[in-house]
Amino acid sequence: MRAKDSSVTTLTANILSGRPLRLLRMLLDRSNPVTFYTLHIKQSDLAKQLQISRQALNVHLRKLRDLGYIRTGRGFIDITEEGLSLLGISTNPAFVFLKVSPLKRTEAYKKMAETPVQRIFRVAGDMDVVLTVQRDKLDEALRLLGTIDGVQDTRSYITIQVLK
Repeated sequence: MRAKDSSVTTLTANILSGRPLRLLRMLLDRSNPVTFYTLHIKQSDLAKQLQISRQALNVHLRKLRDLGYIRTGRGFIDITEEGLSLLGISTNPAFVFLKVSPLKRTEAYKKMAETPVQRIFRVAGDMDVVLTVQRDKLDEALRLLGTIDGVQDTRSYITIQVLK
């Protein structure tokens, strides 16, 4: 019983209430969803990998940051939607819905994780899995998903515009 009491206390301590919760909800309501890719790396390590000085790296990062292509912080670099667009990567993903044989789900889920998909969600309903895929990787992902034993049905949807 002690372990249960301890976990309840920990859970309760992590639940926000009052002003912090209202602030978090207000921030969510006023924010815009964005897509970015994060690299967790120290700039000194990145400079070593690029075989340039940290100072030279900072010059390049500052230029990218000033143009809005990246955001930087302690130990991370984010590529923004603008940076992704410059690289020709669409921030409007494709969604792939899959029906998987119940007897083969475990192995099929493992194989799906090896394909070029961004996210994999198990879902309830008519389909078993929803994948998000970069639009430019959709053909490759579909080809590989089609080879997975147990995949019974595939439906693909390509987003054309973010409405909110």
